[in-house]
Amino acid sequence: MKETEGLRYRRLQPPQVISDESRDAETKHVSAYSGKVFRITLTTLIVTVLAPLLVATLLLQSPINPEPFSYKEPPLLTGPLEPNLKLRQAEHLFEDQLIGPESVAHLGGTREDEPTCGRPLGIRVGPNGTLYVADAYYGLFEVNPVTGEMEMLVSAQKVIQGKRMAFVNDLTITQDGRKIYFTDSSSKWQRRDYRYLVMEGTADGRLMEYDTVTKQVEVLMDDLRFANGVQLSPAEDYVLVSETTMARIRRYHISGLRKGGHDIFFDNLPGFPDNIRPSSSGGYWVGMSALRPNPGFSILDFLAPRPWLKNLIFKLFSQEMTMKFVPKYGLVLELNEDGSIRRSFHDPHGVVVPAVSEADEHDGYLYLGSYYSPFLSRLNLNEV
Repeated sequence: MKETEGLRYRRLQPPQVISDESRDAETKHVSAYSGKVFRITLTTLIVTVLAPLLVATLLLQSPINPEPFSYKEPPLLTGPLEPNLKLRQAEHLFEDQLIGPESVAHLGGTREDEPTCGRPLGIRVGPNGTLYVADAYYGLFEVNPVTGEMEMLVSAQKVIQGKRMAFVNDLTITQDGRKIYFTDSSSKWQRRDYRYLVMEGTADGRLMEYDTVTKQVEVLMDDLRFANGVQLSPAEDYVLVSETTMARIRRYHISGLRKGGHDIFFDNLPGFPDNIRPSSSGGYWVGMSALRPNPGFSILDFLAPRPWLKNLIFKLFSQEMTMKFVPKYGLVLELNEDGSIRRSFHDPHGVVVPAVSEADEHDGYLYLGSYYSPFLSRLNLNEV
């Protein structure tokens, strides 16, 4: 007995039978736990993501005060708008020697083949070889191309009809040099804030006329949403103006029965127009700063009727960051004199020509300006 006193006896338990009911109960317990974990995780994610947005919405100030507007459905990229790779045949000139050559002019005489580029300028050659410059920050100038001497014609500080010119953009000159037509993109936003101007949809752009004899400035059109490129017709009976934000080109009649009237020359462009220049066919070259793809998705078309979303975006992101949402796409249109599309040159994804501010035709070549590229592009028209 003493040998067994230290031993402990264990009662054998009967085998446990797992019923369907107990198995269901365990499954429900595991499912309830998993559901609880999922709800906690989801709630944490929502709070982490939405809380900063809510704080930004309530506390941060938006730099813009956008108004809702809308576009028509972009035109289909078919027919003369059919995508191609023709702009990829362009060569780069002055690579890494320039910063955003927006506008191009060709000087006569011995310097005929040397393009002159400007930033942030619109450049034209007058009837006597004089250069005329529209400078975004300073105003309208006359420049002696030999000596480089400059004469101020219209200062950007000048108040015209109660508004100061904050963003002088482009110009065109009559053949006799008497009249200069130029654009002031906005009286609120300067060039460095052009993204705000587009996203806000500010309607304070103007088309101006400067008389070189009387020295007087007259406002021909106002309430334009980003008045941009400007070009006289071959007969000088009207002036075309790019209304960039609205993806259209306006026309102002300066002679004839419709003098003083204005209408739309081309509505619902497949992109956002910049400068307009004459083509050898009697029509016009139009540089496009961005594409409105169809088929495809246009972020600017989507945001136009949603001011609350534009406010939120600019509360959270800088101007430079927002441009990353706009895909690069090189596009140039040639319009006929009646406003129809004659042909188009493309560079999908902007591999060689990421964006075009101006297309200037000279001696069989198309010189392509850009508002941010470090080069000037040149396309041989005989090869495309």
